[in-house]
Amino acid sequence: MSQDSQHGKWSISSSDDDDENLHPSSTAQSKPLQLANSVQSSHRSESPPSSKLELVAASGVAKPEPVKTPVSSDFIGSEARKSATINQLNPMKYESSPSLAGKRKKEVPDSSGWALSDSDDDNDEGEKGKSLSIIPINRNPRPKAKKAKVEEEERPPSPHGRVYYTGEPEDFFEASIPSLNETYRFYLNKVTGLDRKYNTGALHIRDILSPLFGTLKESVQFNYCFDIAWMVQQYPPEFRDRPVLIVHGDKREAKARLVKQAQPFPHVQLCQAKLDIAFGTHHTKMMLLWYEEGFRVVILTSNLIRADWYQKTQGMWMSPLFPRLSKGSSVSAGESPTFFKRDLLEYLASYRAPELTEWIQRIKEHDLSETRVYLIGSTPGRYVGSDMERWGHLRLRKLLYDHTHPVPDQDSWPVIGQFSSIGSMGLDKTKWLAGEFQQTLTTLGKSSSRPEPPIHLVYPSVEDVRTSLEGYPAGGSLPYSIQTAQKQLWLHSYFQRWKAHTTGRTHAMPHIKTYIRTSPDFTQLAWFLITSANLSKAAWGALEKNNTQMMVRSYELGVLYLPSAFNMKTFPVDKKPFPVSSSSSGFPVPFDLPPTRYSAKDQPWVWNIPYSQAPDTHGNIWVPS
Repeated sequence: MSQDSQHGKWSISSSDDDDENLHPSSTAQSKPLQLANSVQSSHRSESPPSSKLELVAASGVAKPEPVKTPVSSDFIGSEARKSATINQLNPMKYESSPSLAGKRKKEVPDSSGWALSDSDDDNDEGEKGKSLSIIPINRNPRPKAKKAKVEEEERPPSPHGRVYYTGEPEDFFEASIPSLNETYRFYLNKVTGLDRKYNTGALHIRDILSPLFGTLKESVQFNYCFDIAWMVQQYPPEFRDRPVLIVHGDKREAKARLVKQAQPFPHVQLCQAKLDIAFGTHHTKMMLLWYEEGFRVVILTSNLIRADWYQKTQGMWMSPLFPRLSKGSSVSAGESPTFFKRDLLEYLASYRAPELTEWIQRIKEHDLSETRVYLIGSTPGRYVGSDMERWGHLRLRKLLYDHTHPVPDQDSWPVIGQFSSIGSMGLDKTKWLAGEFQQTLTTLGKSSSRPEPPIHLVYPSVEDVRTSLEGYPAGGSLPYSIQTAQKQLWLHSYFQRWKAHTTGRTHAMPHIKTYIRTSPDFTQLAWFLITSANLSKAAWGALEKNNTQMMVRSYELGVLYLPSAFNMKTFPVDKKPFPVSSSSSGFPVPFDLPPTRYSAKDQPWVWNIPYSQAPDTHGNIWVPS
């Protein structure tokens, strides 16, 4: 089975292995990236390390020269992100003259665009047995890849030029309380380089942590990737030494690196989340902020690294300031109509972490009754009986069943999923996506019907990444691997381009994850979800044992907006979300509606194959490491 595109032909693997293509656990070791013969690989990836990629002589692409720029061994993030870092430190410039380099592997017939090499020396954690090297073949000469000269700077060199480190303009950060949409409290992150109006009402991490929102006493940062030195600098000087607890999922070498990062900051303490099921990750992104004036929760999609707050589309829900309850209040005091307080306490208790005990008590002492969103979390485990509906997509299904209502002609109300990574979902759509997950996403009230509305999956194409603000390195945050993609070509019929003209973010690649149900004319929403959960069974859970058990691998967290909690029947879509108006009743969907279907030539971005036929916005090509 194959599919043509301007980037070559995809063919399906002969492997029938349907195992989850996930982050390697502590039981698996990934092969290190070789940077200046000194950089060791981190085992923190949302997708497994790729098989070895070799460039074919006939393609006319030169192999990249060995990296000579000194780089730190403390790489942060997934294999895809590390590849992006390598490409940024040593950009390969696009040139039109052809060149021959590399050696040819097993060629396939002229009708194919892929060759398979049965190399035994590179094992992939997501595959069993012998690994396959995927080699793009193109009989047209490809441009020569040439190393760009790197300027000497105090910081690591950037292919974006010195402007990358110049910093944001003076008016980028808020000097007074900004105009924010108080109705939904859903905000996008600021993006460097956009017209100012598209950042009006958006937030940067420095805004969130600023005194504008409260006098901070202590905080907790739940996340997946951390640059602790950078994180500390985002706190304002007057709060920079206040205690911070970091909740992470790192093990072994990655944990040692995180401990090393934290050593210069005695006010930063670490809490390791228990990951008892192989290949799980701690992917939740949440801030707990304790102020002199009260308490606040922020649930977001950004890692605590600079790249995630620079030129990517990200989002968050920021709670109102929760006041402290009066002494002697009842145990049930301060609960919201959405039972947010109960669910947050239950989620924190699932960590079984003594470090969070004090925070659980603090939350009990505050009034969370103003909350109008529902919490949807995932925590690792195997659940049976009523516990199956506590986490993952069955939690979403229960809330949609209990708190929404059927609509006329609901077969024509599309479901849209938007995400930044894709897991293995099987050789056909019925294995999970069009089975249990679709049943969840299409639930509306207590209707017994099983509608099959259109399902659109918004995920950036290669062209979206190439023309983005960051160029090809933006693809480091989109870790969909060729090993997974080639097994599920059926998924391509669902794909829609990333276009976000209404929010000014078409060229800011998404790391945000959202799931929505829209009216046929895309003007109304039946519900809206922002979450850390990508399109994967690890994140959302999968039914086992004849649907009597739910297995979840990872920690995830998001909030669900239901119209009934806002005394509305549906949410109207805000056609012009920027600049933000505090009185707008429209919901600010982060991308354009209706979505734009992939053309016949479009392909989803896959991070671990080279793209060298056209330069990105910085004149570079992509050669994964």
